[in-house]
Amino acid sequence: MKYRLMGVIAMIVVLVASFGATVLSKTNPNNRVHQHLTSRSASETCGCDGTELCSHLPLLIIDTNGVEIPGEPIVSTVPENEDAADYEYQEVTMAEDGSSTIVCNVKVIDDPEQNHHVTDTPSQELSARIRIRGNTSRYFDKKGYLLNITKEDSEENKDVSLLGMDAHHEWALHGPYLDKTLIRNYMWYNIAGEIMDYAPNVRFCEVIINGAYQGLYVLTETITNGEDSRLRMSMPEDGSSVVSYVLRLDRGSSNPIKNIETFSVYSMRNKWIMDIVYPGTGNLTQERIDYIRNDFSDFEKSLYSYDYDTEPYAWWNDADMDSLADYFIINEFTCNYDVGARSTYIYEDVRGKYKMCIWDFNSCCDNFHFSQTEPQRFELQNTTWFYMLMKDEHFVERVIQRYRQLRETYLSDEYLMEYIDETVQWLGPAIERNFEVWGYTFAEYTPLYPAQRNPETYEDAIEQLKTFIQERGAWMDENIEILRQYCHESKVKKFNH
Repeated sequence: MKYRLMGVIAMIVVLVASFGATVLSKTNPNNRVHQHLTSRSASETCGCDGTELCSHLPLLIIDTNGVEIPGEPIVSTVPENEDAADYEYQEVTMAEDGSSTIVCNVKVIDDPEQNHHVTDTPSQELSARIRIRGNTSRYFDKKGYLLNITKEDSEENKDVSLLGMDAHHEWALHGPYLDKTLIRNYMWYNIAGEIMDYAPNVRFCEVIINGAYQGLYVLTETITNGEDSRLRMSMPEDGSSVVSYVLRLDRGSSNPIKNIETFSVYSMRNKWIMDIVYPGTGNLTQERIDYIRNDFSDFEKSLYSYDYDTEPYAWWNDADMDSLADYFIINEFTCNYDVGARSTYIYEDVRGKYKMCIWDFNSCCDNFHFSQTEPQRFELQNTTWFYMLMKDEHFVERVIQRYRQLRETYLSDEYLMEYIDETVQWLGPAIERNFEVWGYTFAEYTPLYPAQRNPETYEDAIEQLKTFIQERGAWMDENIEILRQYCHESKVKKFNH
């Protein structure tokens, strides 16, 4: 009788776990909008005659009046096995006066009750400025763009809600090109948004520029702040140098006043450039620049000091341990190893602690184009800031514990495989339309090395993503505890006192 009861209990546990994974894929407890779960389906009928583009996805129609969009790289190609970062770009970073961008008109066609056509009455018609954005991605045939919404007949910024996302003036249009699954950024931004306090919101759409269909894009919130949107940090107060701020570790800003030399830079613990993303230039006085540089340097000094884990000087008094642990796990799980050098965002509200924000999963999950990413490794312990964080046993134990929790929910194989399948099914005919334009890339654009890593079909690309996730999860399940080696006394005794 005892064993029969134990068997029944075991069955109930399995059923509950299975049910929990299914429920996770259908709900959004953090109020995250997963477009493929909430928006119009491709299977819903439309009464049109089929002679023009008919899409269940929103349409963004951009008209530059024939003017070429600026931002093309100076060289048209990058020599084989060399990094695009080593090559010069045209000056394309948008200044406060809108220079280095061009004026455009943007029509948004987004009606939840019906399919969308180019000739439909727009839901919104907006004035904007546009440029090509990205670094290595500038070399792709399918460009990414930055849109800056402005007031009509003015260069003044205008905050606008697009496709149901929070109102703001600055938006990124990511055109999946290197990522032939088309879904990496959409998927991982949304999953990170369930796990962390904030990740940029995203929506799929189809884009037409000057009458030419450009394919499937992901409209993305940029990592910045606003009074009623994005990070929801406190706004700068007149007369005060103390401000909330967002910093980026990358190649730096073309606007020199935004590039700051913090402790990790001048002490040569970091070879990359730190720049101020927020506040913008209009709110960035010299006093505020000095405050941000000194404030962040104070945090870095505590992190790199002998007192990094000693109260009252310990790093966790200034930084949110949960945010940094989640950031570590998401980027390690996906082997997103640009972080710690590029596309690395950290922010602080004057009322709180430092937190991390994810960005750019285009080359994650073994989609890095210069070399193969083996799923059997850890890497972030060698990167800026995490080099010291991993020496703290409190942080390492938090990572291990949190990873185990997430493998039961948002990082479980069941959840992730279902997420991929449901997203692909929802995109439906938009995938085929995209590859009617960009399908040649399966044969002609094969940047992954060695060559056999390049998928030959869309189905191959999806299977490659799934296989990597399953192998990565299985390996991390078995090896997550080896992270303790980085905080073991034999490794850290020279840092402790």
